[in-house]
Amino acid sequence: MVPTDTDDIPVARRATLRDVASAAGVSVSAVSLVLNGKSGVSAERRRRVLDAVESLNYTQAARPTPGKRTAVLGLLMENLSASASSDGFIAEIVSGVEEAARDAGFQMLLHLYRPGADPIGDIRALMGRDVDGLLVANGGDIGEAVIDGVLQTHVPVVLIENYVPAPSHAVVADNHTAGLAATRHLIGLGHRRIGLLAGSPRYVSLLDRRRGHLAAMEEAGLPVDPALMPPQEPGHPKKGYAQMQRLLSLPEPPTAVYAVSDKSAMGALDAVREAGLRVPHDISIVGTDDVAESAYTSPPLTTFHVPKRAMGHAAVAMLQHLLGAERPPPSRLVLQGRIVERGSAGPPPQG
Repeated sequence: MVPTDTDDIPVARRATLRDVASAAGVSVSAVSLVLNGKSGVSAERRRRVLDAVESLNYTQAARPTPGKRTAVLGLLMENLSASASSDGFIAEIVSGVEEAARDAGFQMLLHLYRPGADPIGDIRALMGRDVDGLLVANGGDIGEAVIDGVLQTHVPVVLIENYVPAPSHAVVADNHTAGLAATRHLIGLGHRRIGLLAGSPRYVSLLDRRRGHLAAMEEAGLPVDPALMPPQEPGHPKKGYAQMQRLLSLPEPPTAVYAVSDKSAMGALDAVREAGLRVPHDISIVGTDDVAESAYTSPPLTTFHVPKRAMGHAAVAMLQHLLGAERPPPSRLVLQGRIVERGSAGPPPQG
């Protein structure tokens, strides 16, 4: 029997998973694997964990009879800034996930990723066991290395609005088409000098939208001027605002701008207004996402509709399929969108 630190645990408090890990001299993840009958722990460590469980009289509160408990789906996201949280894009995806999970009889656990942390280990410590399946939304702080680590576990995983080179299941919007269609729309209105409000390169969805824009420019035989693609300023409180200011300060400003997000397009609207110019009379702006607020800007924003809530629904359905007896091979489901024409895009100014 290994020594334990039971004397340090108040009698009135039930022992926790961390108490067991400390007493056994192992990680919380190792304790979780042992308690759930999983492999990956040596015989010696397994014995120490079981001894500690017995000594501490540890009971797993969330361990109902096998086959009769409600499945729990985890939703892993980065901890967004206040600005990113308020733009409605992620909120609609989360709403879609929550609706579909509830309709399917699942419980949902939302977990915000902390850079440098082990998300699976954190969830195990919180629940005392693994979630039955995990949805990983967007990118940013949840980079390729983090996703690769999650994919190596036995937990079924579906990525939302992200994908990685490793074999994986994913549900994404057709972001390349978003950039392509939005830019084609501006070209069709007669614009030839078109600016790009690019987003952070940490998100593959935004990179794909940028690629779509460049493909449309090349398709039309239009030159790509690096000056018309100012990078996003990290940490700026208003997306698109500073980028639009830089475009307006050029000796020859663009007559139209494609923004890879509605939030950036809204910042651009503010910059144009403050410069004493009018949209779309002096410059046209097209965004991407079709968040709820885009219909109420001044003027209402022409944008590319991304099926945000449907992505949440589809991701839960895909994960539900993965929880079945047969595991389908890795696949990427691409949901199509469409241009929503409002009042922010028109023909280029004359003269």
